[in-house]
Amino acid sequence: MENSKLERINELARLAKERALTAEELQERDTLRKEYIAEWRQGAIAVLENTYVVTPDGKKHKLQKRK
Repeated sequence: MENSKLERINELARLAKERALTAEELQERDTLRKEYIAEWRQGAIAVLENTYVVTPDGKKHKLQKRK
């Protein structure tokens, strides 16, 4: 995610503490948060897909997906 978008999320969070956000600001905040969470999930999935567990006997096993 771009730094400018992260800064905007933080700016909206600060504004929400000071005053009530307008409808447009609430919608923008929700959109940016959803985008951030989607990118975070993609990154976490990528890490887990490339993670191996090494057993005591030295064998590598790829993590299995949960059902």
